[in-house]
Amino acid sequence: MTTQTPAEPEPTATGLSRRGLFGLAGAGVAGAALGGASAAAVMSGGGAANSAGVITTYPFFGDHQAGITTAAQDRLHFAAFDLSETTSRDELIELLKDWSFAAARMTQGQDVTEAGAVNGSPLAPPDDTGEALDLPASALTITFGFGPTLFTTDDGVDRFGIASQKPALLAKLPRFSGDALIPGAGGGDLCIQACADDPQVAVHAIRNLSRIAFGRASIRWSQLGFGRTSSTSTSQVTPRNLFGFKDGTANIKAEDPTTVNDQVWVGNDDAAWLTGGSYLVTRKIRMIIEAWDRTMLGEQERVIGRNKGEGAPLSGGSEFSELDFESKGAADQPLIDTDAHVRLAHSSVTKGSQLLRRGYNYVDGNDELGRLDAGLFFISFQRSPQQFIDVQSNLSRDALNEYIKHVGSAIFAVPPGAASGSYVGASLFG
Repeated sequence: MTTQTPAEPEPTATGLSRRGLFGLAGAGVAGAALGGASAAAVMSGGGAANSAGVITTYPFFGDHQAGITTAAQDRLHFAAFDLSETTSRDELIELLKDWSFAAARMTQGQDVTEAGAVNGSPLAPPDDTGEALDLPASALTITFGFGPTLFTTDDGVDRFGIASQKPALLAKLPRFSGDALIPGAGGGDLCIQACADDPQVAVHAIRNLSRIAFGRASIRWSQLGFGRTSSTSTSQVTPRNLFGFKDGTANIKAEDPTTVNDQVWVGNDDAAWLTGGSYLVTRKIRMIIEAWDRTMLGEQERVIGRNKGEGAPLSGGSEFSELDFESKGAADQPLIDTDAHVRLAHSSVTKGSQLLRRGYNYVDGNDELGRLDAGLFFISFQRSPQQFIDVQSNLSRDALNEYIKHVGSAIFAVPPGAASGSYVGASLFG
């Protein structure tokens, strides 16, 4: 397929392309169908939902996209999108520019455009849906990713003339032992991760970016999350998952730049346009809550390999003590079982692979049998998808597998941050 240099979209006073404004109006009618940055915060005075009079904002532009090493927020709205069959290369670029413009504003606590929710024409749908009016930015970050099918479809079609730019490592994840994947609960051409300390702010971001995409892309699947299940900064306490255990004690922290550079950011050994980016993996992991809740405390701790109170390893010490896999107890058995989760996920047995995790708890109501449909929406960032594959493959022997099943799976290449005045993904189309 031959390609041409993309034409610049016709500019408007708002900064959104005319197609983007048309999307706002069109989605206003059809909206019922919806159902880089610095790691340091910019602090300013004012009211905030969860921070006692302090507003936290993260810049959208920078060397890396925000929402990766950023201190993990409390709430998530994640969405994967498929592009329309009629969307052209120029329209894809235009969409990324429109999304970047809107994201840069929303992350600063502003409406999508200057006209926003209340200052536009009374004879047209508002540019902004308005549910975030009067709310602070709430540490909102918006992170964009590109799926394998953006480069070539499952049928091998190069829709946008970028097949030659597809990173060699960007491929659908293999099927892992115990997978019970639900059709339609994974994949996607594009993804958006919106994290914030206020759920309404995160939902507002996805809702408005979806409106902007009207006619060009539509949501394939989405997930709401609450109660982060990892900490990405040493300033954060370790949270708990729905099994009641501390989760992510050994997670990569932003304050360890050597490990971040080695394990998270893509180097110049991959596709050139992805340098400074990362790979994002999502796994929707349903927890068999009812079975777990009937399991003895001692067995729960054996399965995890840590005690439930402090989160200390069963080999002794406190939460952040090194795991001692050689220590033995009664009957000369290891204090941390050979199939304990913490042992099998440890970098010493995963070829040195580490993941930067940003997962969230989820509850999607009840299933047809009245069981709680809940679990962990796992998110990880890594320099190479092979890191996740090494870890997940090793977990095939995990004692925890009796109480969980993986029902969703996706992978995306996350471009580096956008330069001020540019747009996310510009390095791919430059």
